[in-house]
Amino acid sequence: MTLGFYGDSRSDQIDGKVYNYKCLVLYTESVMSESGLGTNVAPWRSPLARALDGNHSQSDSRYFQLATVQADGRPANRTVVFRGFLDETNQLKITIDTRSDKFEQIQYQPWGEVCWYFTTTREQFRLAGKLDAINADCPDSEFQNARQSTWKDISDNARLQFAWPHPGETRANSEGFSPSPPDPATPLLNFSLLLLDPIKVDHLELRGDPQNRCLYLYESEAWSTLAINP
Repeated sequence: MTLGFYGDSRSDQIDGKVYNYKCLVLYTESVMSESGLGTNVAPWRSPLARALDGNHSQSDSRYFQLATVQADGRPANRTVVFRGFLDETNQLKITIDTRSDKFEQIQYQPWGEVCWYFTTTREQFRLAGKLDAINADCPDSEFQNARQSTWKDISDNARLQFAWPHPGETRANSEGFSPSPPDPATPLLNFSLLLLDPIKVDHLELRGDPQNRCLYLYESEAWSTLAINP
């Protein structure tokens, strides 16, 4: 598959691994056009790509907050790492441990929202949609391939954390945090590829007077774009 890239070439070191910035936002050649992104890509992908490019000097630009709902109806929130988009879709990739609280919350309520703020360009994206966890027992071969390739792509340190003791339980002995390195070719059973498929994206640009805000909605298998008050 031929890939086209948005953004200048650079590198960041995250989780002990060096990432090439061009790999953060990529599109297949089949969905690109001279005017920008193609029809198979949501319209909010273009301003998000520009935000990633404009904030590439900030290593924290690859982190965002993911909010979910607990079984008692209370909110839960945490910071996760953006792992790119799934192939030619608009689904954001995140890695999670099936032993974690957030995995249980997603089983109870599969809807969540991401809040992604870019400090250099002073803009925020809120992406709401359905969460889908791709686990070891997923029967779909394409999803399993995506899960396996994501496992290979993350750093050695990130893979090692999935071999640590059960998250959220009483602190284990230090030996539990020095396991043998997992096989990069074979994901551990508790490794899950989490996909967020947005149906609503709220983009706020704090620069300007007044500020600019745009709402993107996915309805009837099509995206709409509306400028709204900040």
